[in-house]
Amino acid sequence: YLKISKLALAFAIIHSKPPGKSSKEYTEYLAKTVSKQDFGWKWKVEVLEAEVLRLRQELLLNRISPRFCLENRKQDTSAENLLGQESVNPTSYSSQLQDSGCDVCNDSAFDSLGTASDFHQSEHNVNTSKHWLERVPPLNLCHTTKEQSLAAPMHFLRSLLEIRKLSEGGILQADFSKLENDSFTICNSVSQLLDGLTFFYSSPKFPAPSFLTEGVCVLISLITDTALSNHVLKKCFRKMEEFKKNLIQIILRNRSVNRFQALHSVSQTLGLVGKNYVLRNSLVSLLLSEVRQFAEQLLQAHQVQSVYDISQYENMFLLCTILEELLQNETEESNISSSDYGGEEKIKFLKNLDQIILHLSDEFPLFSLYLWRVSVLLNSGQMQ
Repeated sequence: YLKISKLALAFAIIHSKPPGKSSKEYTEYLAKTVSKQDFGWKWKVEVLEAEVLRLRQELLLNRISPRFCLENRKQDTSAENLLGQESVNPTSYSSQLQDSGCDVCNDSAFDSLGTASDFHQSEHNVNTSKHWLERVPPLNLCHTTKEQSLAAPMHFLRSLLEIRKLSEGGILQADFSKLENDSFTICNSVSQLLDGLTFFYSSPKFPAPSFLTEGVCVLISLITDTALSNHVLKKCFRKMEEFKKNLIQIILRNRSVNRFQALHSVSQTLGLVGKNYVLRNSLVSLLLSEVRQFAEQLLQAHQVQSVYDISQYENMFLLCTILEELLQNETEESNISSSDYGGEEKIKFLKNLDQIILHLSDEFPLFSLYLWRVSVLLNSGQMQ
């Protein structure tokens, strides 16, 4: 039947081909036409899926807190005016984002790991109901489709955080048990946000776009909030692990000449993710594994006098810095040993490390010093 169908199609193409065109050219033309139609349908499906997710997000917010959604709808008419003011005065919008704990227009608010200086303080500030019920306009992400794909999940997750803070301060009643019955919406929203961040970080720019900074702050606020993090992590833990692995590979594989300033924003994001105690252990394990494998490869290349990847060697210092700061900050905050970190990866990292440092110290003194500093933190929990 399939052979007969193909033969019938071939005859139909031959009989219907326009004059001046060969059968092969006409076949290629028809194939391109059908392919374009398929692409159009795929695009329409993606648009409809995005609209369905947006409606599910709105419905879930309404189920959690009908009053919050009602207040936001009342303010919808003024949202465009607020966005118009933002285009004239960019600093006005950052002042409205104090609830997220970060200033999207000023990178100096971040410390060495990219943490906003007032991040923890903002987590406990609950102001008057008038302040909290003001409409925070969605970011103006109208430049590309990928930027638009970040707008919906960021607005939805930021709204969840606002409702959480309002309910914690007794200003608003909210029922977060509804999240248990709609894991699809929150899981897809977080996945969409992570995919969008990964896409833009794959080609990092300096300075990092403000919507990336806002997206990271929303994500970190979400996994730091005790009431919301359980809902997010138990549904999206694998996605978070994939996100961390992708960021590490983005750092290691970048070989552009002026890459270090651009990669700084990627390392900041990894450091921020490591601030969460649930995600920290797995991130430390991933970093230990990458540093150990490279150290072994570098030792082997040094012993046989073969070439090694200089760009990866330079990028490895970013991972070492993140790893050291994560271990150092944890021991300073909790005053306990970091010897429990890493598990199996810690054992592998420390095994034969002294021999590796001994053989590499003459040729690669700085890298050897980093290895030693990390080993001290793993063994004693404090810098000697």
